[in-house]
Amino acid sequence: MALLAVVRIRGEADRKPEERKALELLRLHKTNHAVLVEDKPSIKGMLKETLEYVVTYGEIDADTLAQLIERRGRLVGGGRITEEYLKKIGFNSYGELAQALIEGRVKWDELPGVKPVFRLSPPSKGFKGTVKKHFKEGGELGYRGSAINELLRKMI
Repeated sequence: MALLAVVRIRGEADRKPEERKALELLRLHKTNHAVLVEDKPSIKGMLKETLEYVVTYGEIDADTLAQLIERRGRLVGGGRITEEYLKKIGFNSYGELAQALIEGRVKWDELPGVKPVFRLSPPSKGFKGTVKKHFKEGGELGYRGSAINELLRKMI
């Protein structure tokens, strides 16, 4: 089962109640926040039906995930995820944790003391397209497959 990275691109204005509830359930309260979710039909349906014009998502690879955890992962209280913390939970490196997450051996939400949301900066050199159109139409929203890795690297 693949691991999806979901990044909120657009803000709160003009959102339908269903969209607001879906964003709340995913814990995407602000723009430029990202979460990791499993690629399940229920999640895919929610992303496709209600959030197509608010978020972008795709399959994250191990290298990008390791970078994301190292640079933007936070513990409760605001501390960074360190090598000592990784050893305490049974991993030797960020790459090893990333691989375990992608393979489904552990879940990000179930790691002790880890914040579920990654706070990202806006992409360096900006978005390529408009944030009002779908990715297939030259915009930034919706499903983008493995191209999410490029966007995440720009936002880390």
